[in-house]
Amino acid sequence: MSLIQRLSVLGMAAMAMGLVASHDYGAALTKSILFYEGQRSGKLPPTQRITWRKDSALRDGFEIGVDLVGGYYDAGDNVKFTFPMAFSITMLAWSLLEFGQSLGTDLQHSLKAIQWGTDYLLKATSVPGFVFAQVSDPYGDHNCWERPEDMDTPRTPYAVSKEFPGSEVSAEIAAALAASSVVFRPINRGYSARLLKRARMVNDKYRGSYNDSLGPWACPFYCDYSGYQDELVWGAAWLLRATKAPYYRNYVLANIQNLDKSSSFAEFGWDTKHAGINLIKSQTPEPFITNADKFVCSVLPESPTVSVSYSPGGLLIKPGGSNLQHATALSFLLLVYSRPLSKASRVIHCGNVVATPARLIQVARSQVDYILGSNPLNMSYMVGYGKKFPERIHHRGSSLPSITQHPQHIDCTGGATYFYTNNPNPNLLTGAVVGGPDIKDSYADSRADFAHSEPTTYINAPL
Repeated sequence: MSLIQRLSVLGMAAMAMGLVASHDYGAALTKSILFYEGQRSGKLPPTQRITWRKDSALRDGFEIGVDLVGGYYDAGDNVKFTFPMAFSITMLAWSLLEFGQSLGTDLQHSLKAIQWGTDYLLKATSVPGFVFAQVSDPYGDHNCWERPEDMDTPRTPYAVSKEFPGSEVSAEIAAALAASSVVFRPINRGYSARLLKRARMVNDKYRGSYNDSLGPWACPFYCDYSGYQDELVWGAAWLLRATKAPYYRNYVLANIQNLDKSSSFAEFGWDTKHAGINLIKSQTPEPFITNADKFVCSVLPESPTVSVSYSPGGLLIKPGGSNLQHATALSFLLLVYSRPLSKASRVIHCGNVVATPARLIQVARSQVDYILGSNPLNMSYMVGYGKKFPERIHHRGSSLPSITQHPQHIDCTGGATYFYTNNPNPNLLTGAVVGGPDIKDSYADSRADFAHSEPTTYINAPL
């Protein structure tokens, strides 16, 4: 059962908050998974359901003799950033491991979404001593408004290595492959073993931050602001879950102390893994349980130690762009943690506030319901869900006419007309969840306002 499906079963407490309880979580779930087909790079399969998307970037890596075709575009541009891509795959895999029992027909689509990513991660780690962290010059790409099918900007591959290390990228790939190996173990043992073998190979290789080696190209888009120690522990934690090997258990216990002792236990996303590590390990001894409890107290709006903000309409807010990545990721963690708490009949004490497992579910549901339309604008922030949703998302493929409708090439500057028009995007990127409204619950529905109107793979993955 996914986050969305589990909410429909367990979240009746949301009624007490006056929230609309009529959302079709099944439809939202189906659409949120379908979104990944719209983000695919490479040769599309005959089963492709978002049919306005066509083959793209079929020669990625060929200039250096490496097959780097495939994977996902991270957001509304045409760059393949391996760091957030791998995190998205880790989260999709974790979602299935926690809630995958009742996905029905969406299970197969979820598995395909994961494998589209893991197949690419295997390619990105196929050359001994190198891990490909990015494909495309992001500045050249961002200066153009082109369909992925038309790209004529440089598709330069960028790799980390012993000479130019990138621990955060390598360790996040290890986490994604290890988590996915557990997902595929009952289904395809050979593929699962291949993923796990590669995860072991790339984890904790050539220590150093890719900011130092690939910073001119990775930054400011996906700089690692939290350091790479959290990724090293995160990767080891997933390898421990996949292997049960004492080496990884000892590694996690020995290196958890290297993580920032400040409020980072409340952080979780593509850059910072602290809260996720503590929840994965929350059924083992300290400090994980204490930090997992602190995480909950940092999120609950009534907690005296809350460290996030809430809009007047009830949306969880953190600084920076693409805010809904925080609402979905932190809600996912609340729901995951509610399960062992329920099993142990345990509550969390946040000062004089008592947080029950039902309260965690209630807060998570409030965020999902807000995203789906229970908000002051009565607007869904998932494209294609509900009667009112974003129509001018910051997404090249969605905003430009499809190859079917406009088979002629549209060059770098030719897309500007489509970017600046006030017309709705011609192609529906079904299931895409945008960055979302501001702290005042306002949303402009403007392509130019990318911080709020751009969808990303890592907003959808925990949803």
